[in-house]
Amino acid sequence: MTLDSTSQKQSFRIGYARVSTHEQCLDLQWDALRAAGCKRIYSDKVSGVRSDRSQLNQLRELLPMGDTLVVWRLDRLGRSLKDLIAWADWCEQEGIALWSLQEQINTGSSSGKLVFHLFAALAQFERNVLQERTQAGLKAARARGRLGGRPRKLTCAQHKQLIAMHADHSMGIEHICQTLKISRSTLYRTLRDAKTSTFLQK
Repeated sequence: MTLDSTSQKQSFRIGYARVSTHEQCLDLQWDALRAAGCKRIYSDKVSGVRSDRSQLNQLRELLPMGDTLVVWRLDRLGRSLKDLIAWADWCEQEGIALWSLQEQINTGSSSGKLVFHLFAALAQFERNVLQERTQAGLKAARARGRLGGRPRKLTCAQHKQLIAMHADHSMGIEHICQTLKISRSTLYRTLRDAKTSTFLQK
């Protein structure tokens, strides 16, 4: 009786190493990855902020289900927390374990998966806090008569109305801004542009 090829498939550890410049040495990472049992190691000499990491892209295409992707440290793999979570999600979908030697995180274990789920939760929490702060800042700005965000572009009719209202010296700047729902900066910029246009037409 013989087992089929699928059940006989052996799991391998594949390493990935990266340094930011050609002057830096990969030996430390290579030694650690070999000691961890990596049968093959891919490496890039490129900044972590760049997405065109040829060896990492090649590894991603060739890494088979059941194997383990090993890195010396998590920042060798991902450019950000969001990027690392995306890698962890991809590994999970492809049936590949992710193991970081320095952080001692291995998604092949239940505790390792839990850590990455916590990372994902923290990343989402950070995004939510940022959104809440942005919305609170815009709300506070509106309460003070400032719209926030990109300056509003006036329609042709609003542009003419602004010029006419400003020419009527009985109307104050604040009243014009509230009527047209624009900021002071938009008002002054519109008046400046109108003045420049009039000068050029003379």
